[in-house]
Amino acid sequence: MSLHLFRSREASIPLLFAACAGIGLLALGARAEAATVTGNATLTTDYVWRGTTQTQGDPSAQAGFKVASESGFYGSVWGSNVEFAPETHASSEIDYTLGWAGNVADDWALDVNVLYYQYPSTTVDLNWVELNGTMTWKSNYWLQLAYSPEALGSDENGIYTQVGARFPINDQFRIEAAAGYYYLDDVYDDSYLHGQLSAIWAVKAPLELRLTAHATDSSAEDIFGDEFAGNRIEAALQASF
Repeated sequence: MSLHLFRSREASIPLLFAACAGIGLLALGARAEAATVTGNATLTTDYVWRGTTQTQGDPSAQAGFKVASESGFYGSVWGSNVEFAPETHASSEIDYTLGWAGNVADDWALDVNVLYYQYPSTTVDLNWVELNGTMTWKSNYWLQLAYSPEALGSDENGIYTQVGARFPINDQFRIEAAAGYYYLDDVYDDSYLHGQLSAIWAVKAPLELRLTAHATDSSAEDIFGDEFAGNRIEAALQASF
């Protein structure tokens, strides 16, 4: 989910193969240990990630699947179209995730994973890896912390943190709110803050409709430009299976 052009980094390539191999092993091990396979497909008016658009405000089609074992280990693959700066020639993104998720105490759950962002259509190496951890309380409140030694496809460190909450209204409607801070001083000599507020309607299984308002501070506009940062509205229709 990088927006700018950085130099090539050969060290990231083995991580892609490790992620693919791990997901393959999870899938092959489904017979030995009970496992579940889930997936989703989404149509959205704008692909917004950490407050910034990844498609320059254009619509996006996204899909992914996840294989999870009873022990909590899982692997997933997710993809979307993207549109970055013209010189990157980026048109697609594929994310590979290996992790573990489960309860660690009453009302507390933890999800830790390694996430690999790949952009196969680019003429340069924008791929990068990130370590993520999310602690959730009572399934409705969460704190996320992420670290990358090659943030946004650079050779520099980046740290992202987010706090969020969901407020169920009834079985069909809920409100979600989140605020995040992305420390990118090593990459851009600047960092930024963003927030989002969503209204979600579970139309009818497996469909869900989401309307989200996104906002970033002026630092995000200084880093990425007005066409990528700022205020925007995103509407999405998702099917889960």
